[in-house]
Amino acid sequence: MSPLPDGYRHVDVPESRTTEFLEVDRLAFAFDSNAETDALVPITFEWDRAQAVEDQDGRLVSVHASYAHAMPVPGATIACSGLTWVGTRPDQRRRGLLRAAIDSHFARSLARDEPISALFAAEHSIYGRFGYGSAADHVRVKLPRGAALRDVPGADELEVRLATVDVARDSAVVDTVHRAAGAGRPGWTTRDSDAWRTRVLVDPPAWREGAEPLRIVTVHDAAGQVRAYALFRRKENWADGGAAGTVLVREAVAVDAAATHRLWSFLLDLDLTATVEGPMLPVDDALLHLLLDPRAVVPKVNDNLWVRLLDLPVALVGRRYSAPVDAVLDVTDTHLTANAGRWRLTTGERQDDGTYAAQVTPTQDDADLTLDVRELGAVYLGGRSLAALARAGLVSEATPGALQSAAVAFLWPVAPMCTYVW
Repeated sequence: MSPLPDGYRHVDVPESRTTEFLEVDRLAFAFDSNAETDALVPITFEWDRAQAVEDQDGRLVSVHASYAHAMPVPGATIACSGLTWVGTRPDQRRRGLLRAAIDSHFARSLARDEPISALFAAEHSIYGRFGYGSAADHVRVKLPRGAALRDVPGADELEVRLATVDVARDSAVVDTVHRAAGAGRPGWTTRDSDAWRTRVLVDPPAWREGAEPLRIVTVHDAAGQVRAYALFRRKENWADGGAAGTVLVREAVAVDAAATHRLWSFLLDLDLTATVEGPMLPVDDALLHLLLDPRAVVPKVNDNLWVRLLDLPVALVGRRYSAPVDAVLDVTDTHLTANAGRWRLTTGERQDDGTYAAQVTPTQDDADLTLDVRELGAVYLGGRSLAALARAGLVSEATPGALQSAAVAFLWPVAPMCTYVW
């Protein structure tokens, strides 16, 4: 583990030090809050997973925490330590505090039998050097009001209902639909605590920036079951030509194509608006395929989850593969040396669902592919191609054909994504 400067020490942070913990993060990320917002927005991590670095005077100077996620991965679910709230006071930078915090996070995660870690990167350049790979993308779209969609059978039979968000009333239905819609999508982490289920629905006035209170639209079938929902607010605006308001969508989730069509047909046809700004969506979201004129979309693609393999053999065995593969991977890992070396990845018989389980064993056989653990993290959720990484010079092939078979095996037919930033 990386040493701390003299006089500094790792400490567990109890809830009684909440104010100190938050102060470090607010200094690190340059934001402020107020008592009203703090009272409405719950802290979502568990305090027994919060840690900090304390200086000689007992002051917290660097903080981080993690979540105990059940991470959906290709064909399975695996224990994941979701790194969060990473921050260092600006006057304490360049002292190795982040490196020491990451090392401590790795050790604590492994002690809890969490074979992978994942995070959202505040800055793209930070976490790769610790072995995290950019494993998923999301897309945000800006659409003109009235953007037309292709017909979907059954969409017209669904009913929409509009209300102002109420946490007590809406929490359960949002959670139920969110879970159902994400079934089978790698990275689609569910919100498994009351704090998180509340956090997604809270609406502090300070967050509105002149827009209306948060609304919820739900899509119902003939039996009354909710098939989709969107959390959104409208911001009034008037231009020379008349009304030019914006629909700002926080989250939009649907369980099937008909519900997607009905939900977005409503959002795209609200009076006194001109533009709809979408939330984070998977890059293969049904909406993108239903648009009659995809050129009318202004898309913005950004990185989503970053993944780090902490226990390489357990992590690779913990997911399924899209094709058979038998390859020796020569892996470098400068932070967790137990992962470094040659590993044979071998799939077995085809399963009933068309996927392949694998075994991973250490070997002294010649390597077929050489790569860093960062690249394994990048392909772990099935949304990146080993072949593309090889073309970038990040994966080397020693055995002809090994790259092709391994690349196909790691890919997954459903694009990975998490709908919310933790």
